[in-house]
Amino acid sequence: MSWLAVGSALWLGVLTSISPCPLASNIAAISFLTRRVGRTREVLLSGLLYAAGRTAAYVALAVVLLAGLLATGDVARFLQRYLNQILGPVLILVGMVLLGMLGAGLSLNLAGRGVQDRASKGGWWWSGLLGVLFALSFCPVSAGLFFGGLLALSAASGSRVILPALFGVGTALPVIAFGFLIAFGSRYVGGAFNRLTQVERWVRTITGVVFLLAGVYYCLAYIYGLPLTGS
Repeated sequence: MSWLAVGSALWLGVLTSISPCPLASNIAAISFLTRRVGRTREVLLSGLLYAAGRTAAYVALAVVLLAGLLATGDVARFLQRYLNQILGPVLILVGMVLLGMLGAGLSLNLAGRGVQDRASKGGWWWSGLLGVLFALSFCPVSAGLFFGGLLALSAASGSRVILPALFGVGTALPVIAFGFLIAFGSRYVGGAFNRLTQVERWVRTITGVVFLLAGVYYCLAYIYGLPLTGS
């Protein structure tokens, strides 16, 4: 497993966290934390539990899916032989999702208002459950990045746990960061929120273009066999 794979998994998680749908769930989680402003220990514990819940959900899902794919020798051999050819179209589709060209309006929400209201009345340990439910509440961008980006990267690297765990940590980073700000009474929380939402569009667009270009490269190099490396 290379450092590029490690950095890519973490970056995919961060990109997921600041995309509109997951960002909304992270804001809901931060709102959950704010009800305990003044209780530094509980705010920090809630933020860490939320991160642990998201990470555990992504790791469990990746382990189940990758174990099912790689357990069969035929599937494993197929992926080893054709993974580069498969990556091209997958990267193009993920890039199109990031650019808003596919999947608009589709989402799965496992933590609706009722669950959030119940959590707000419960103890700080509810943060872990919210992390799990929000992680599994996929929208087009998060689904594309997880199923099309992370799983393909994990399959190629042979990592069923480490890369999904890094992805999960990346998705929870905003909540951890804002949890620390809230815990220590920072007056910059509102401004940080505004800057995060402003930069999200540009980050998502740039990453979407990179995915498209990488997908086109893989298609030309591994499907059509064009000598693009100069060798």
